[in-house]
Amino acid sequence: MGSIEKVECVEVQISHSSSISTSESHEVSHQYTDEEYKRLRRKIDRYLLPLMWLCHGLQQVDKGSVGTQATFGLREDTGLVGQQFAWLTTMFYLTYLIFELPSVVLLQRYPMGRVLSLYVICWGIVVLCIGFAQNFAQLVTLRALQGMFECSISPGFLLVVGTWYKTREHPSRALVFQSGFAGMSIMTDAIVYGIGSVTNKNPDFQAWRYMSFFLGSVTVLAGAACLLFLGTPSEVRWLSAEEKKIAVARVMENNTGHDRTGFKDWKWDQARECLTDPTFWFAGLNATLNAVPNGALTSFSGILNTTFGFTNLQVLILNIPKYCFTALYFVLVGVVATKKKNTRMWIMMLSNITPIVGFLLIAILPNDPQYKWTKWVAHFITSPYITSTFFAWSLVPSNVAGRTKRTLCTTITFVGYCVGNMTGTQIFRAKDAPRYVPGLIACTVCLTAQVVVIFVWRMVYVMRNRRLDMRMSELGITEEDRIKAGKEIGESDCTDLHNPFFRYAM
Repeated sequence: MGSIEKVECVEVQISHSSSISTSESHEVSHQYTDEEYKRLRRKIDRYLLPLMWLCHGLQQVDKGSVGTQATFGLREDTGLVGQQFAWLTTMFYLTYLIFELPSVVLLQRYPMGRVLSLYVICWGIVVLCIGFAQNFAQLVTLRALQGMFECSISPGFLLVVGTWYKTREHPSRALVFQSGFAGMSIMTDAIVYGIGSVTNKNPDFQAWRYMSFFLGSVTVLAGAACLLFLGTPSEVRWLSAEEKKIAVARVMENNTGHDRTGFKDWKWDQARECLTDPTFWFAGLNATLNAVPNGALTSFSGILNTTFGFTNLQVLILNIPKYCFTALYFVLVGVVATKKKNTRMWIMMLSNITPIVGFLLIAILPNDPQYKWTKWVAHFITSPYITSTFFAWSLVPSNVAGRTKRTLCTTITFVGYCVGNMTGTQIFRAKDAPRYVPGLIACTVCLTAQVVVIFVWRMVYVMRNRRLDMRMSELGITEEDRIKAGKEIGESDCTDLHNPFFRYAM
């Protein structure tokens, strides 16, 4: 940030007591009771969380569906050879990466709800069309289009969470919609099992095609629902004018402004600050390391389980307890992170321990019938690893102020996510089948390195908060006054590093 903008931010801080009276959001923040805030929060939850849960769950199911389809003849029916199957997922994340920044810019400059809804409808149509593909060229083209449209959903939903919820509410709400993968997988796998079982009666039935028809149709319907209900406080029609004021006032204490702060402006000073802030690079590196095993399992989870000695239909059944555990785990850590302050990053580190053990066991144990249940358990305990990515995503709206800076931090997070996923699909090479030992070892190394990154990242936040406490103590500023001043500066689109009252969540 340049010196002019820094002076402006500091001037806002010095004069905050007078300027509060001219700020509508600060005026209304003192007009409403806690009960009114809670009643509105319950209404927000009723409208937004089920919809985001559904769409995010479908996104995860749709992008990973090729892994299940591969066990039902997709590779054979379309003539895939060598690494072509791996390239279906690599191409998905390549276009996901390329179109990430343009999509986030669109979300910043245009009504977020409408943009997200159109993306959902478009990728649903693409998934449906995959059922008609006849060869690698058609499949890889459709997967490229799918990645282009799906890239907006996770960053978009995080921006939605940031504009509707308080900082303490971010992890629990983010985990609710991110747990949609587990919940939707349970339901869709039950239907996919029914589709796949037809193959036993009719060997010529290409079940994988009908799986695409089913998933694509459901996604298009979900996108239509988004057009009606999804958006930021200033967009949605299910809030009254007064409720919209309460919604804006409720999130002012985040010190990051409201949903229209910095809406049209791209600030290059914030972009330069972002590139020199080490936490920006921690976010990208964390996402990359965690996404390597995610990319590997997205494509090869079903294939791995069949190499243990299970049939393709058995794999679908055995996935259900894994998804149930994942959903329950998300609920548990979400509650802990909401109730216990500054526990998010500790949970991120702890959630990598059992996955490290699980990947090692799968790599070490041979594909022998006597070990198939042991290897399945090892695969089962890898489930918590994804928590590190989801919690890291929720740290962006909590810890990054300034719309341009927050946009770039969201982007680097998903750039790392894409790069890691592309890498993960390619480290499982055809020549290493059926055990894929080198790829499994690489997943173990990445998760171990990620624990170190998260620990250092947290230490940076701890030191910044300690400096804040020392300044407040020296100036004799109470916590109430700090929060009050931080709200005003956040509304002026000041970044976290130039907001002298900003406290980081961990």
